[in-house]
Amino acid sequence: MEGVISVAVVEDDPTVREAVGEYLRAHGYAVSSFGDGVSARTALREAVPDVVIVDRMLPGISGDELCRELRAVSDVPIMVLTALGEVEDRIDGFAFGVDDYLAKPFSMRELSMRVAALVRRSQVAQASAGELRRGAFVIDLLRRRAWVRGQEMTLTGREYDLLLFLVRNEDRALGRDEILREVWGWTVGERSTVTVHVRRLREKIEEDPRDPRHLLTEWGVGYRFLARGDG
Repeated sequence: MEGVISVAVVEDDPTVREAVGEYLRAHGYAVSSFGDGVSARTALREAVPDVVIVDRMLPGISGDELCRELRAVSDVPIMVLTALGEVEDRIDGFAFGVDDYLAKPFSMRELSMRVAALVRRSQVAQASAGELRRGAFVIDLLRRRAWVRGQEMTLTGREYDLLLFLVRNEDRALGRDEILREVWGWTVGERSTVTVHVRRLREKIEEDPRDPRHLLTEWGVGYRFLARGDG
Protein backbone atom coordinates (compact mmCIF):
# COMPACT_ATOMS: atom_id res chain seq x y z
CA MET A 1 0.00 0.00 0.00
CA GLU A 2 1.36 3.30 -1.06
CA GLY A 3 -0.01 6.83 -0.86
CA VAL A 4 -3.01 7.68 1.30
CA ILE A 5 -4.26 4.77 3.43
CA SER A 6 -8.02 4.17 3.21
CA VAL A 7 -10.09 3.08 6.21
CA ALA A 8 -13.72 1.98 6.25
CA VAL A 9 -15.51 2.62 9.57
CA VAL A 10 -18.72 0.60 10.12
CA GLU A 11 -20.41 1.86 13.30
CA ASP A 12 -24.09 2.47 14.00
CA ASP A 13 -23.50 5.00 16.80
CA PRO A 14 -23.22 8.32 14.92
CA THR A 15 -21.21 9.96 17.71
CA VAL A 16 -18.58 7.23 17.70
CA ARG A 17 -18.62 6.97 13.89
CA GLU A 18 -18.07 10.70 13.39
CA ALA A 19 -15.43 10.95 16.12
CA VAL A 20 -13.41 8.06 14.72
CA GLY A 21 -13.71 9.40 11.18
CA GLU A 22 -12.64 12.91 12.13
CA TYR A 23 -9.68 11.67 14.17
CA LEU A 24 -8.37 9.37 11.46
CA ARG A 25 -8.81 12.02 8.76
CA ALA A 26 -6.86 14.48 10.91
CA HIS A 27 -4.05 11.90 10.95
CA GLY A 28 -3.90 11.55 7.18
CA TYR A 29 -6.25 8.65 6.45
CA ALA A 30 -8.98 8.61 3.81
CA VAL A 31 -12.11 7.49 5.66
CA SER A 32 -15.43 6.14 4.40
CA SER A 33 -18.15 5.69 7.04
CA PHE A 34 -21.21 3.44 7.21
CA GLY A 35 -23.99 3.25 9.79
CA ASP A 36 -25.15 -0.29 9.08
CA GLY A 37 -23.84 -3.60 7.83
CA VAL A 38 -25.92 -3.74 4.65
CA SER A 39 -24.62 -0.48 3.15
CA ALA A 40 -21.08 -1.38 4.20
CA ARG A 41 -21.33 -4.82 2.56
CA THR A 42 -22.49 -3.26 -0.71
CA ALA A 43 -19.64 -0.73 -0.73
CA LEU A 44 -16.97 -3.25 0.28
CA ARG A 45 -17.98 -5.56 -2.54
CA GLU A 46 -17.14 -2.75 -4.96
CA ALA A 47 -13.81 -1.71 -3.45
CA VAL A 48 -11.95 -3.03 -0.43
CA PRO A 49 -10.08 -0.37 1.59
CA ASP A 50 -6.70 -0.82 3.28
CA VAL A 51 -8.22 -1.32 6.76
CA VAL A 52 -11.78 -2.05 7.96
CA ILE A 53 -13.02 -1.07 11.43
CA VAL A 54 -16.30 -2.79 12.37
CA ASP A 55 -18.63 -2.62 15.34
CA ARG A 56 -19.98 -6.08 16.23
CA MET A 57 -23.53 -4.89 17.01
CA LEU A 58 -24.94 -3.49 13.76
CA PRO A 59 -28.44 -3.14 12.30
CA GLY A 60 -29.25 -5.10 9.17
CA ILE A 61 -26.48 -7.67 9.36
CA SER A 62 -24.18 -8.10 12.33
CA GLY A 63 -20.57 -7.04 12.37
CA ASP A 64 -19.64 -10.69 12.85
CA GLU A 65 -21.42 -11.69 9.65
CA LEU A 66 -19.92 -8.77 7.75
CA CYS A 67 -16.44 -9.83 8.88
CA ARG A 68 -17.06 -13.44 7.85
CA GLU A 69 -18.21 -12.40 4.39
CA LEU A 70 -15.32 -10.00 3.94
CA ARG A 71 -12.73 -12.49 5.13
CA ALA A 72 -14.04 -15.06 2.64
CA VAL A 73 -12.97 -12.85 -0.27
CA SER A 74 -10.20 -10.64 1.10
CA ASP A 75 -7.29 -10.60 3.53
CA VAL A 76 -7.83 -6.90 4.34
CA PRO A 77 -6.90 -6.10 7.98
CA ILE A 78 -10.05 -5.98 10.14
CA MET A 79 -10.36 -4.35 13.56
CA VAL A 80 -13.48 -4.95 15.65
CA LEU A 81 -14.87 -2.27 17.97
CA THR A 82 -17.33 -3.46 20.55
CA ALA A 83 -18.78 -3.01 24.01
CA LEU A 84 -18.33 -6.77 24.43
CA GLY A 85 -14.98 -6.91 26.16
CA GLU A 86 -14.89 -10.34 27.78
CA VAL A 87 -12.14 -12.78 26.82
CA GLU A 88 -14.70 -15.16 25.25
CA ASP A 89 -16.00 -12.37 23.05
CA ARG A 90 -12.52 -11.53 21.81
CA ILE A 91 -11.82 -15.22 21.08
CA ASP A 92 -15.06 -15.37 19.06
CA GLY A 93 -13.91 -12.37 17.04
CA PHE A 94 -10.52 -13.86 16.22
CA ALA A 95 -12.20 -17.14 15.26
CA PHE A 96 -14.00 -15.54 12.32
CA GLY A 97 -10.92 -13.82 11.01
CA VAL A 98 -10.48 -10.38 12.59
CA ASP A 99 -6.96 -9.09 13.13
CA ASP A 100 -7.45 -6.84 16.14
CA TYR A 101 -10.06 -6.18 18.80
CA LEU A 102 -10.68 -2.94 20.70
CA ALA A 103 -13.28 -2.77 23.49
CA LYS A 104 -15.34 0.36 24.13
CA PRO A 105 -14.66 2.83 25.56
CA PHE A 106 -11.30 3.31 23.87
CA SER A 107 -8.81 6.12 23.34
CA MET A 108 -8.53 7.60 19.84
CA ARG A 109 -4.76 7.57 20.15
CA GLU A 110 -4.74 3.83 20.81
CA LEU A 111 -7.12 3.29 17.90
CA SER A 112 -4.82 5.23 15.57
CA MET A 113 -1.76 3.32 16.76
CA ARG A 114 -3.51 -0.01 16.22
CA VAL A 115 -4.59 1.01 12.71
CA ALA A 116 -0.99 1.97 11.91
CA ALA A 117 0.22 -1.41 13.19
CA LEU A 118 -2.31 -3.24 11.00
CA VAL A 119 -1.15 -1.26 7.98
CA ARG A 120 2.50 -2.09 8.65
CA ARG A 121 1.78 -5.81 8.98
CA SER A 122 -0.29 -5.80 5.82
CA GLN A 123 2.44 -4.00 3.89
CA VAL A 124 5.02 -6.59 4.95
CA ALA A 125 2.69 -9.45 4.00
CA GLN A 126 1.94 -7.94 0.59
CA ALA A 127 5.61 -7.28 -0.13
CA SER A 128 6.54 -10.86 0.70
CA ALA A 129 3.69 -12.11 -1.50
CA GLY A 130 4.70 -9.85 -4.39
CA GLU A 131 1.28 -8.21 -4.50
CA LEU A 132 0.11 -4.64 -4.88
CA ARG A 133 -3.42 -3.96 -3.62
CA ARG A 134 -5.26 -0.71 -4.08
CA GLY A 135 -9.00 -0.30 -3.83
CA ALA A 136 -10.74 -2.55 -6.34
CA PHE A 137 -7.42 -3.64 -7.87
CA VAL A 138 -4.97 -6.43 -7.07
CA ILE A 139 -1.74 -6.81 -9.06
CA ASP A 140 0.50 -9.86 -8.90
CA LEU A 141 3.92 -8.34 -9.49
CA LEU A 142 5.69 -11.67 -9.92
CA ARG A 143 3.33 -13.19 -12.49
CA ARG A 144 2.25 -9.89 -14.13
CA ARG A 145 -1.44 -10.59 -13.59
CA ALA A 146 -4.15 -8.19 -12.42
CA TRP A 147 -7.69 -8.31 -11.01
CA VAL A 148 -10.42 -5.71 -10.67
CA ARG A 149 -13.42 -6.26 -8.37
CA GLY A 150 -12.30 -9.88 -7.98
CA GLN A 151 -12.22 -10.61 -11.72
CA GLU A 152 -8.92 -11.32 -13.50
CA MET A 153 -8.29 -9.09 -16.51
CA THR A 154 -6.78 -10.14 -19.82
CA LEU A 155 -4.13 -7.49 -20.45
CA THR A 156 -1.44 -7.04 -23.05
CA GLY A 157 2.08 -6.44 -21.74
CA ARG A 158 1.80 -2.70 -22.35
CA GLU A 159 -1.65 -2.49 -20.77
CA TYR A 160 -0.27 -4.22 -17.68
CA ASP A 161 2.65 -1.78 -17.52
CA LEU A 162 0.27 1.16 -17.90
CA LEU A 163 -2.08 -0.12 -15.19
CA LEU A 164 0.81 -0.74 -12.80
CA PHE A 165 2.13 2.80 -13.36
CA LEU A 166 -1.33 4.26 -12.76
CA VAL A 167 -1.90 2.25 -9.58
CA ARG A 168 1.49 3.26 -8.19
CA ASN A 169 0.66 6.90 -8.89
CA GLU A 170 -2.91 6.91 -7.65
CA ASP A 171 -4.68 10.28 -7.47
CA ARG A 172 -1.88 12.13 -9.30
CA ALA A 173 -2.50 14.21 -12.40
CA LEU A 174 -0.36 12.46 -15.01
CA GLY A 175 0.56 14.09 -18.30
CA ARG A 176 0.77 12.08 -21.51
CA ASP A 177 4.45 12.95 -21.90
CA GLU A 178 5.19 11.58 -18.43
CA ILE A 179 3.25 8.40 -19.18
CA LEU A 180 5.11 7.94 -22.47
CA ARG A 181 8.43 8.39 -20.70
CA GLU A 182 7.72 6.14 -17.72
CA VAL A 183 5.69 3.37 -19.38
CA TRP A 184 7.06 3.29 -22.92
CA GLY A 185 10.53 4.67 -22.17
CA TRP A 186 10.11 7.26 -24.92
CA THR A 187 11.36 10.82 -24.56
CA VAL A 188 9.79 11.62 -27.94
CA GLY A 189 6.66 9.95 -29.23
CA GLU A 190 3.04 10.30 -30.29
CA ARG A 191 0.77 11.23 -27.42
CA SER A 192 -2.05 9.48 -29.28
CA THR A 193 -0.37 6.21 -28.29
CA VAL A 194 -1.29 6.93 -24.68
CA THR A 195 -4.82 7.94 -25.64
CA VAL A 196 -5.42 4.67 -27.49
CA HIS A 197 -4.07 2.53 -24.65
CA VAL A 198 -6.09 4.44 -22.06
CA ARG A 199 -9.25 3.80 -24.08
CA ARG A 200 -8.47 0.09 -24.29
CA LEU A 201 -7.64 -0.13 -20.60
CA ARG A 202 -10.89 1.63 -19.69
CA GLU A 203 -12.80 -1.07 -21.54
CA LYS A 204 -11.24 -3.64 -19.24
CA ILE A 205 -11.30 -1.91 -15.86
CA GLU A 206 -14.47 0.20 -15.96
CA GLU A 207 -17.98 -1.10 -15.42
CA ASP A 208 -19.10 1.58 -17.90
CA PRO A 209 -16.19 2.88 -20.04
CA ARG A 210 -18.38 5.78 -21.21
CA ASP A 211 -18.68 6.93 -17.59
CA PRO A 212 -15.28 6.05 -16.09
CA ARG A 213 -14.90 5.93 -12.32
CA HIS A 214 -11.26 4.85 -12.12
CA LEU A 215 -9.34 6.23 -15.09
CA LEU A 216 -10.40 9.85 -15.41
CA THR A 217 -9.46 12.49 -17.96
CA GLU A 218 -7.70 15.43 -16.36
CA TRP A 219 -8.49 18.20 -18.80
CA GLY A 220 -5.45 20.16 -19.95
CA VAL A 221 -3.08 17.67 -18.31
CA GLY A 222 -3.76 14.03 -19.08
CA TYR A 223 -5.26 11.48 -16.70
CA ARG A 224 -5.92 10.75 -13.04
CA PHE A 225 -6.35 7.24 -11.65
CA LEU A 226 -8.57 6.41 -8.65
CA ALA A 227 -8.39 2.79 -7.53
CA ARG A 228 -11.58 3.03 -5.49
CA GLY A 229 -13.70 4.58 -8.18
CA ASP A 230 -14.49 7.79 -6.29
CA GLY A 231 -14.48 10.02 -9.32
